[in-house]
Amino acid sequence: MSVAEWLWRFPSALMAWRNLGRNKVRTGLAALGIVIGVVAIASLGMAGAAIQQQATADLGSIGNQVTVSTGEDSDTDGLTDDQVEGIRSVSGDATVVPQKSNFTRLTARNGDEVSVSVTALTNASAMYEVWRGEAPERLQSGALIGNATATRLGLELGDPVEYDGQLYRVRGIIESQQGGFGSGGSTLVLPLSALRDQEYYDSVTILTDGGEEATAVSDAIEARFNPGDEEVLSVTNFGDIQQQVGSFLNTLNLALLGIGSISLVVASVAILNVMLMSTIERRGEIGVLRAVGIRRGEVLRMILTEALLLGVIGGLVGALLSLGVGLLMFDVLADDATQVLAWSSSRYLLYGFLFAVVASLLSGLYPAWKAANDRPVDSLRG
Repeated sequence: MSVAEWLWRFPSALMAWRNLGRNKVRTGLAALGIVIGVVAIASLGMAGAAIQQQATADLGSIGNQVTVSTGEDSDTDGLTDDQVEGIRSVSGDATVVPQKSNFTRLTARNGDEVSVSVTALTNASAMYEVWRGEAPERLQSGALIGNATATRLGLELGDPVEYDGQLYRVRGIIESQQGGFGSGGSTLVLPLSALRDQEYYDSVTILTDGGEEATAVSDAIEARFNPGDEEVLSVTNFGDIQQQVGSFLNTLNLALLGIGSISLVVASVAILNVMLMSTIERRGEIGVLRAVGIRRGEVLRMILTEALLLGVIGGLVGALLSLGVGLLMFDVLADDATQVLAWSSSRYLLYGFLFAVVASLLSGLYPAWKAANDRPVDSLRG
């Protein structure tokens, strides 16, 4: 069944469809403007969603972490055992991971040297995800090493690495790209006993169940160790940083949508021009319709239906093209094209389509009102 056969039940819609077909070039150009506007809105919106999703994935669980180090008013060069125990006592059920750190150089079989950061801790599984091997909950022997460093040095599971004259077997290879704080490809993770000569801890990481819990733990540590204006311990709540990043990305997304909306506003002007030209050219025809008894409301509906059809057709074509663009963007930015189907990104297809329909109807209001309110005698005179 053709569109015209389906629309015969609705006289206003059928006449509107036929009128649009009279000047296919002008109608096509107006629809093309709508398509470009929808593609601009939907594509920029989905681009912002893809960037936000990728940023969230890169940050990972950083919003659930609190990091504590020595402050400006501390009497020691690091965190003492008593301070670590105090942090544990106010952290509740959160996981507390004290760490010592240093730097060293590892030598490959071919003589190349690589500078790596050394982190000594016990609960390796809480801080690191491994690509191969294991990250034990209690690291008492062996070592973990970053994937990039392992590749450069030609190290595999079970191979020895030397630190401070002591050999440690590689038990796990850390993923080079992780969301957690302190992860990376140039990290060597050892048991705390490897840095036994260091009296103090360099930092403590607290892992909570969520951003609110992280904020509560951060406030509790501040209240206990930093009375008044003193900063005995420096407390960093990464949940606040994640919120700031999210707020910035939301603002960026709104800005992108605003830029895309300009294209659709321009398309609306084109529709207004098409509708005005169409009503002027058909002024005599509209006068005949009015003279034989067609009411103003019917003329009004006919012109508005023309604008609506332009908006629907342009909106649908634009949404389909935007879906293809979105699949490509998510494949490039997020490495998963299917994420474009999630509501956080696919909603911009709906927004673009609705914007096109509403903008088209608004653009058709004045031409429809003008055509419906012309007196039949004036219209027949031209």
